[in-house]
Amino acid sequence: MGRLTRNVLVAGCVVLWLVPLYLLVVNALTPATEYAGKPDWTVQGFALWENLRTAWDVAGIGDSFQASLLYSVVCGLVAVLVAALAAFAVVVLPIPRPAFWFWLIYSGTLFPLQIFLAPLFGLYADAGLYDTRIGMMLVYTAWAVPFAFFLIRNQMTTMPPELTEAALLDGASFRRIFWRIHVPLMRAGLGAAFIFQFTAVWNDLLLGITLSRSPDVQPVMAALTTLNNAYASTGPPVILAGALIVSAPTLVLFLVFRGLFLRGVTASASAR
Repeated sequence: MGRLTRNVLVAGCVVLWLVPLYLLVVNALTPATEYAGKPDWTVQGFALWENLRTAWDVAGIGDSFQASLLYSVVCGLVAVLVAALAAFAVVVLPIPRPAFWFWLIYSGTLFPLQIFLAPLFGLYADAGLYDTRIGMMLVYTAWAVPFAFFLIRNQMTTMPPELTEAALLDGASFRRIFWRIHVPLMRAGLGAAFIFQFTAVWNDLLLGITLSRSPDVQPVMAALTTLNNAYASTGPPVILAGALIVSAPTLVLFLVFRGLFLRGVTASASAR
C-alpha cells in the first residue's frame, strides 16, 4: 500500500469520526424550541447551557453523574488493587498450579455478561442489594477484576525474577516486595488498567438498567436512556447535550493521562 493511499485512508477515517462529533456539537447548541426536526449542519443559535441544564434536571443526569463517578473511581481503584494482588500471587508467590488460578480468574472475561443477569437479579433482590449503591459497587468491582488482572499479570511477567530473589535474600517479606518493588515499577500498567476499568464502568448500561432504577443509584448511561425516552418533551438538542455531559469524563481522562495509558498498554503487550 502506497503512502498516498494510506494518507487518504487515514484522512477518510478522521472525517468519518469528526462528522458525527460535529453534528453532535452543532445540534446541542440549537434551542430545543427552534429545532426543525432534522439535523442542522450550521449553528442556529446558542442554547448549550440551557440544554445542559435541562438535561441535568429532566432525567436526573446530575444525580446519576455523581453516582457513576463514584462507581468508576472507587470500583476501578479497588478492582486494580485486587487484580494486582492476584497477579502477584500467580506470578511471584510459590503457589501450586499458578496456570489454574490464572485461567480461573481470567475466565470472568470469557462468558457473556447476559448469562449472569437473571441469577444476579434474583440474588440482589433476595439480599436487599437491588437499587442500592453498595450493590452496584460490588458488582462493578467483581466485573472489573478479571480484565485488570489480565493486564497487570502480563506486565508483571516481564519483571525479572532476580528482583524478588534479591529482596528475599535481604530478608524482605512478600508484602514488602509487593509494595516497595512491584507497585512502583508497575505504575504505568496499574494506571492503564484503572483507565480501562474506569471507562468500562462509566459506559455500562446493561447492569445499570437491570440492577437499579432510582436516579441517585442509576449510572449515567441508564439516565441518558431515560432522557432519550423523554424525546417528545425535551427535544433532540437536549438529548445531545446530555450526551456531551456523559462523554466528558472519559475524554478528559484519556487526554490527561494518555502518556501513562500508552506506556501501560505497551508494557502489558510486551509480556513474554
